[in-house]
Amino acid sequence: MAQVRPMRADARRNYERLLRVAVEAFAEHGEGASLDDIAKRAGVGSGTLYRHFPTRHALLEAAYLDRIEALAARADALAAELPPGEALLEWLHELGTGMIRMRGLRALLGPAVTEGGSAAATACGDCVRNAAGRLVRAAQEEGTLRPDVEPMDVLRLAHGVATASELADGQGRHIRRYLALLTEGLRPRDADAGS
Repeated sequence: MAQVRPMRADARRNYERLLRVAVEAFAEHGEGASLDDIAKRAGVGSGTLYRHFPTRHALLEAAYLDRIEALAARADALAAELPPGEALLEWLHELGTGMIRMRGLRALLGPAVTEGGSAAATACGDCVRNAAGRLVRAAQEEGTLRPDVEPMDVLRLAHGVATASELADGQGRHIRRYLALLTEGLRPRDADAGS
């Protein structure tokens, strides 16, 4: 088995500087931010950027992984504070708001909550899917969520709600309203509640 050598100090600094600048650039310009501009703003050559991040997607994943992990951790915090149905709704609001505020995050979360992808996409996807799964199961056990709803359904719908809300006003001010409309359809019908 080949040993992975630790990064030299200068390579580590370049990596961290590239990530910092990438987060800023993605926030300003979305996932289409210029990679050459990111390298220039970080004070490194394009070759250095591509050595650390061979693709745009790899840079996006590295830039947002900690934010996705923080959003997933919020699921447990909300579950400890609120009843299950409310915790799920509040988490979906935070997830949707995050997708609008952190431009580029939605582009990463789309493929991250589907099957396959790179190791970081899988880490992102696993993190978010597991958080959604815990909240969905708890809401189903509470009886506030239909039993046939899957965590992936909820994540894909949250992605759509964030997109719709951003289209409505560019700010995401309609997320709560759209989530309320959506959750009405996710609640068990009276006939389902008895079965």
